[in-house]
Amino acid sequence: MNEHRRRSHFIPRTRDGWIASGTFVLLFLLAVPPVTHVFLNRIEPTVVGMPFLYVALLVVYLALIGVLLWTLSRKV
Repeated sequence: MNEHRRRSHFIPRTRDGWIASGTFVLLFLLAVPPVTHVFLNRIEPTVVGMPFLYVALLVVYLALIGVLLWTLSRKV
């Protein structure tokens, strides 16, 4: 009657899982209003004709997708 304890799927089980989760959360914090309103809310300078805010958010979103692709390749 040895009952196996079920582990939560919300808590990462591997080192790579912890790295991916932490990196994703930190990057996601860059895309939410306190950060975007205080630090990224600028039109000047423009980068390739686009306002700084749009370029900064594009970089953050691409980094988030990169973390997801990294976790997919590691099979986390």
